[in-house]
Amino acid sequence: MTETSTPESLGASLDRLPWSPRHTTILLALGAGWLFDSLEVQLFSSAVGPLGDHFHASVFARDSVLAVWLSGILIGALTGGALTDRLGRRRMFVLTLLWYAGFTVLTGLSPSLGFVYVLRFLAALGVGAEYAIVNAAIAEFMPARVRGRASVTVMNFWPAGAVIAALLAYFLLDTLALGSATSWRYLFVLGGLLALIVLYFRRRIPESPRWLAARGRTAEAEQIVADLEHACGITRPTPNEAAAEPERQTPSTRAALGELVRRYPGRLALGTALDLAEAFGYYGIFALLSVVVLPAVHIGSAQIPFFYIVGNVGGLIGGLTAAALLDRAGRRVTVTGSYLAAAAGVGLLAAATATGSGAWVTAAFVVANGVATAAWTSAYPTFSELFPTHLRGAGIGMCVAVGRIGAILGTLSLPDVATRIGPTASYLLVIAFWLVGAGAMTAYGARGGTEAAGRALESLVPAPVPAPA
Repeated sequence: MTETSTPESLGASLDRLPWSPRHTTILLALGAGWLFDSLEVQLFSSAVGPLGDHFHASVFARDSVLAVWLSGILIGALTGGALTDRLGRRRMFVLTLLWYAGFTVLTGLSPSLGFVYVLRFLAALGVGAEYAIVNAAIAEFMPARVRGRASVTVMNFWPAGAVIAALLAYFLLDTLALGSATSWRYLFVLGGLLALIVLYFRRRIPESPRWLAARGRTAEAEQIVADLEHACGITRPTPNEAAAEPERQTPSTRAALGELVRRYPGRLALGTALDLAEAFGYYGIFALLSVVVLPAVHIGSAQIPFFYIVGNVGGLIGGLTAAALLDRAGRRVTVTGSYLAAAAGVGLLAAATATGSGAWVTAAFVVANGVATAAWTSAYPTFSELFPTHLRGAGIGMCVAVGRIGAILGTLSLPDVATRIGPTASYLLVIAFWLVGAGAMTAYGARGGTEAAGRALESLVPAPVPAPA
């Protein structure tokens, strides 16, 4: 590398690197953050019952905590995505970790339900930002030949976190037989403190060289690439000292979203459709199960932790399958196939529910959660890599924000539809959303959409370099 390095040549150097312990550290540090995001969500699901009992909250008041949470993620994804394009990946994934861990601990100390609402919303802002930051960072660090596999592996820390959360919930709520006045507090405080463990590893991750190059900070980017090469056993001449360049300005949130809509409408439409479909189906099914289906098939509170442990083991298997396929079979085949399989999995769950058997519902949930996890874990890397570096955070954030609208609609509407019309109608609605996602991926491919498997990020986006300030 020399002082004439370009974003393309820096990206090519990153893509040529063999896998090293430094790549493993980056993957684990980013994945661990995703694990604790999942832990946060799943622990809340277990804590909302004792929490509501403690504050004598109505069913509506308890559901409102989840609505507040999802709204916070929506806003956090939009603002956090734009901020990571302005402030950098490294700074933001340290700040957001501290942010949501701190507000999670404070939630456990809440003196009233009003404080729970406020603190849940604030914690959710950090979690929403994580969606954009982690997906942008993992795409920009990993060599092109394994970018899909590495990205999906990071996403698979989510079902792993869900399994851990279910075990913690069972231990704290059942085994220790803690009263409702204390059990939910332990869950939040413990979840927040555990998340801080990741901070040690995240501080060791360098800034994304691609982001630095997009900001005109080429010398810093070259040094980080040289350090990564050294970690892989590649010796190159020390990068030359380059004259300081004025740092390029990243557009404001409004300007970034405007540029995405003007220049990349097809890619933005694909990402929002994929995320809307998966969030509606994923969150909605969990709400439908907990409120309507599990009581109907006589799976009681003592059995629920085991139900979700087994189901999330199925999710982990499905996600790992997607990791194995995304680079080999390509994005279009893997994503389309996974969304169609997710629709079929919901059909299987509907058939199992109709039998009234808890055993059949459990078995069907393992399958349905497995294919659903394969779908969403393959979707995130697919749309994340389609945006230019200087807009990647904003693009991911926009897709996630639209997806949270789907999550809110699914969570609130599916149990209500099932109560008024029957579970079959709710299941059909979820199937329709999964098919919309499959249709969006099919249409994108049919219109000549980019197949990104094995290709450098710089070759995927014919974007001009932002104008200097």
